[in-house]
Amino acid sequence: MPDPYYAAACQTDFPAPSGRDEIKDRTRAMLEMAEQALSSYGPNHDLRLFVFPEFAHAAPVYQTVRELHAHLSVEVPNEHVDAYIDFCATNGCWIQTGTFLEHDPEYGPDVLFNTTVLVGPDGIESIYRKVNPWIPWEVHASPHDLDPNGDHFPVAETEIGRIGVAICYDWLFPEAIRQLAMNGAEVINRVSAYMDPWGSKPPMDWWTLVNRTRALENTAYVVACNQGATRKNFPPFSWPGSSMIVDYDGRILAQADAGPGERIVVAPIAIDVLRHERR
Repeated sequence: MPDPYYAAACQTDFPAPSGRDEIKDRTRAMLEMAEQALSSYGPNHDLRLFVFPEFAHAAPVYQTVRELHAHLSVEVPNEHVDAYIDFCATNGCWIQTGTFLEHDPEYGPDVLFNTTVLVGPDGIESIYRKVNPWIPWEVHASPHDLDPNGDHFPVAETEIGRIGVAICYDWLFPEAIRQLAMNGAEVINRVSAYMDPWGSKPPMDWWTLVNRTRALENTAYVVACNQGATRKNFPPFSWPGSSMIVDYDGRILAQADAGPGERIVVAPIAIDVLRHERR
């Protein structure tokens, strides 16, 4: 049974990169955020899980797949994933990366995925490709379109519990998150870029409502990390942040203030209590 530990949702505020050579700077900045969280919380809290937002490495700032393939997409695994693995090995933690625009040689230059990777001290734990792209802005493919019978909702069995993930718009579909729960997920990470006006302020507080609902209906912890980039950094959108951690009863354990900006929010995860509640 995993001991209680802490999770951190690390909300970023970077300019959207225009070329893949800028991704390394984003990776370094996110590792610095994780290091900061460890320095602040580590002496008194067992901080084991870090979650970063959608588009933290790259966003679809070009209108076509071919342009994104030429300028921004990367294969997974890559050097950035290796850097996260090294950090996790050194610090005994897990990182749910921000998303990459991923190209896979198996599918050629006309197919891209919006992809996040869960890494731990021993390497890659899972790779998740967004199943429900936000059409029409996202020009990525859904893995379901290419493999309708595949298992597209992986859950990693780790020493801090069973961890699943889904990306942003996936969470508007209860069936997607339910599949993660049916596959055993106890902690479900939301890697998100959920823009205004669907933030945390009523009456359009979809961000808060959906996170709390998916947590309680699946009896799972939700670590939801949202983009915090301002409109000047991420035109044409402004991202309302409000990253949050929710327990299995839908209670908000920690939440960043509404509005853009870099934030780190931390809350406890008790897998033993969750398993008791599920039984």
